[in-house]
Amino acid sequence: MSDWIERIHAIEALEDAEFDRQLVSDMAAQAQRMPLPAIRFSTPTFKEYDTGEVKGCSKNSFPAFSITGSACGLNCDHCQTKILEPMISATQPDVLDRKVRELIATQGLQGFLLSGGSNRRNEIHYERFYPVLETLKRDHPGLKIAIHTALTDSAGAKRMEAAGVDTAMMDVIGAEETIRQVYHLERSVDDFEATLAALTATRMEVSPHIVIGLHYGELLGEANALDMVARYPTHALVLVVIMPFYAKPGTFKTPATGDVGRIFLQARARLPDRQVLLGCARPAGMHKRVTDAYAVMAGLDGIAFPAEGAMSLSAALQRPWIQEHSCCSIKVGMTRDVVQVRSCAA
Repeated sequence: MSDWIERIHAIEALEDAEFDRQLVSDMAAQAQRMPLPAIRFSTPTFKEYDTGEVKGCSKNSFPAFSITGSACGLNCDHCQTKILEPMISATQPDVLDRKVRELIATQGLQGFLLSGGSNRRNEIHYERFYPVLETLKRDHPGLKIAIHTALTDSAGAKRMEAAGVDTAMMDVIGAEETIRQVYHLERSVDDFEATLAALTATRMEVSPHIVIGLHYGELLGEANALDMVARYPTHALVLVVIMPFYAKPGTFKTPATGDVGRIFLQARARLPDRQVLLGCARPAGMHKRVTDAYAVMAGLDGIAFPAEGAMSLSAALQRPWIQEHSCCSIKVGMTRDVVQVRSCAA
């Protein structure tokens, strides 16, 4: 472990960062049992991105569209609809069709994320848009489509599959209190598990998300959510960390990086044969640098918008890495800067 600490603090971006030495030791021990795999750094074109280690893509190759603009019927405490605002508004099917085709022609679009605000039952009504997805997939068979499903049932999941959706994403919540208090939603944990069951019964690649610290920054239900994911044949698990700056001041606290890192370690151990990824959402600044370093050390398979130091630490731990300009949950065959180093857990 002391060797890993030395490697961390030899990296300029991490030299002043504070790490939980016991957690680093546990991660090093797990890496001896489960050799660290290659890691994928995702830089989708949801936002501008540039660090000293890697740059984003100048083309709009994998954008996000919202079928409701910035509107959402829930207005959850952690989001306040702010997550929808940077997405491209496409509130009518013909608008989505036109904008996607324009981006294919002008910017080499390879795929996109379809999202939107939900109703009061945490459902998103995509039905009007499915014919557009079908024609887009017919005209551009290589186009990759990811979708935020919200809650759905077996019929809804099959309709998504029939429309040509490649990757289905949903939040898995493991605590009734969080569903009621944070989401303002009269649904149950069982409803979230039923959606997961319905999605994994299709041919779509299913990549559920767990929001660490969703209950006002406290850990509540994450272990139960992880248990639910482990019960179903998902393609991947995406972990994100609550971002309090979206919430009303004073309602959320920021989860400790050590607590976040322990969940990374637990998820990697529980899902050794599946992709475990760190998604876009997490606090910025030094918190992000430490969080991303823990993701590298825990053996997560990918990181979206990696912080300064993440690639240097991957190299220091001899983890090969690639960069892709797409959502971390979906591969579109766009890779660059493949770094070939000998994979070694030591």
